[in-house]
Amino acid sequence: MADRTTSSITIDADRAAVMAVIADFDSYPEWAGQVKNAEVVIAGSDGRPEAVRFVLDAGVISDTYTLGYTWQDDQSVTWQVSEPGRMVSELMGSYRLSDTGRGIEVTYELSVDLKVPMIGMIKRKAEKVIVDTALKGLKKRVEGR
Repeated sequence: MADRTTSSITIDADRAAVMAVIADFDSYPEWAGQVKNAEVVIAGSDGRPEAVRFVLDAGVISDTYTLGYTWQDDQSVTWQVSEPGRMVSELMGSYRLSDTGRGIEVTYELSVDLKVPMIGMIKRKAEKVIVDTALKGLKKRVEGR
């Protein structure tokens, strides 16, 4: 992912608990800030979602689009746009989990390309808000279980 936003947070839980929250898309509106709706449209044979339709309202980036997911056990999950929206032409991201000895470090990478012209600095700021809000919400959701 070129020109991406990356951030990490440590969560006091095991990998399975973190991945369970990441895979529970129906609950995203409760903790993922800008996600107003998330609907699994294709479930994989392992029960994890393969395609999810999102309604996002992140200020300058508001759209409906579908993401395709690839899961690597409890190590990582990556995604990219399978059906673009009105504004979002490309969106790629990942959550990577690693053991720290003090919990699970979750690293979130995100890259968004839009159909409408937008100054790179504003786009990166929107990405940062999405990433930071998601990581803080994920931590609170997992640790509060």
